[in-house]
Amino acid sequence: MSDLVPGADTGRLAELPGELALEPEAESLLIEQAKEDPLAFGALYERYVDRIYSYIYYRTGNQQDAEDLTARTFFKALDHIGRFSNRGVPFSAWLYRIAHNLVANWHRDRSRRRELVLEDQSHLSHGSDSPEHLAETSEARDALMSAIRQLPDDRQQLILLKFSDALPNAQIGVIMGRSEGAIKSLYHRTLLALREDLQQRGFL
Repeated sequence: MSDLVPGADTGRLAELPGELALEPEAESLLIEQAKEDPLAFGALYERYVDRIYSYIYYRTGNQQDAEDLTARTFFKALDHIGRFSNRGVPFSAWLYRIAHNLVANWHRDRSRRRELVLEDQSHLSHGSDSPEHLAETSEARDALMSAIRQLPDDRQQLILLKFSDALPNAQIGVIMGRSEGAIKSLYHRTLLALREDLQQRGFL
């Protein structure tokens, strides 16, 4: 993925186990540098490319389209980074919002329902008292994924952001264009719906 924007180091990116350790102050400095020098954008790209790609891939279910939309997300971010101002909205939420809009356009263009491709769950977070904990077993994971696919699109997106990145409600609200309270309420209703579905399947 590192050839999508200038300044990304292929060798270095391949060695990264996940998100780069970067303090908020250092990230703010990088953002300001990137506004003047596009090459400085490479470090921001390395920090977030895997997360953005995973988000887009799960929402499109197609590797080629996910790579294309990830590239477009970062090119658009680079093109508009001069307009970014941290007014309580993290840079990551801004990137997710760009990706969200591009994916929404992608789906509208194809006029078809999104399918989540969740075959590799190794990086998802699991809580012992929540439905995602069921993904520890293959059979239960399949049941959970089937239940998620039955949810409306907005609830699927919410679960994806919660499961894959454990984003706080405020950031998810920015990405989805809703208030923090609305996200909290939607998440609660979504968990109840998942539990009811899984109970009917005999997994809870």
